[in-house]
Amino acid sequence: MEDRLNRTEEEVAHLRRAVDDLSDMVARQTREIDLLTRRVAMLLERAAEAEAEGGGTVPLADQKPPHW
Repeated sequence: MEDRLNRTEEEVAHLRRAVDDLSDMVARQTREIDLLTRRVAMLLERAAEAEAEGGGTVPLADQKPPHW
């Protein structure tokens, strides 16, 4: 009985460690996704500004695709 309890406690400890590791990974990925989202938004703004300055037409991002 005691052996079974020890194995169960050991398994719970491993599972807690795995949950903590996964939680850290998700937090790290969330920060990275937020950073990348901000960078993409900035790049889209820069591209739209460059298009507006260059041609005076509707920015490509605001144009409807040809099949619409």
